Amino acid sequence: MPTTDTAPSCPCGSGDLLSACCGRYHAGTPAPSAERLMRSRYSAYVLGDVDYLLATTLPVQRTGLDRDAIRAWSQQSTWLGLEVENAEVLGGQPEHAFVTFTARWHDEAGEHSHRERSAFVQYGVQWYFIDPTVGLNAGRNDPCPCGSGQKFKKCCAAYLG
Repeated sequence: MPTTDTAPSCPCGSGDLLSACCGRYHAGTPAPSAERLMRSRYSAYVLGDVDYLLATTLPVQRTGLDRDAIRAWSQQSTWLGLEVENAEVLGGQPEHAFVTFTARWHDEAGEHSHRERSAFVQYGVQWYFIDPTVGLNAGRNDPCPCGSGQKFKKCCAAYLG
């Protein structure tokens, strides 16, 4: 669906209207895949939706996030685009996935490009980003922090290697 002059296109680069794309996830509909979650998180950075970024991070990692730093990076950057290279659904219970992408932005230090292979886990109907900058603080035989009830070594640790 093409965009109109009055309706914004989605920042994720889909070409769809924001309301028909990432906007619905920002409004509370769970993203149906890790790739859609990753795209909606990029759009949240563009739009300054820090609450969404925190809500879609693995719950046990949220207290380790710096809300003010996330807000500052979001607001002080001009977001230039997103390219998704690959989305791998790995299976398992709970479902795990990797999404490889490149995000581009400009700030006072110049233009930047960041390539990342992000890990995600699905718990119930909700996908969550596993933030590599925030430790999971779990021993191999501890219950997995994602809430699956499995040992960490048999769940998320197997994908974070």
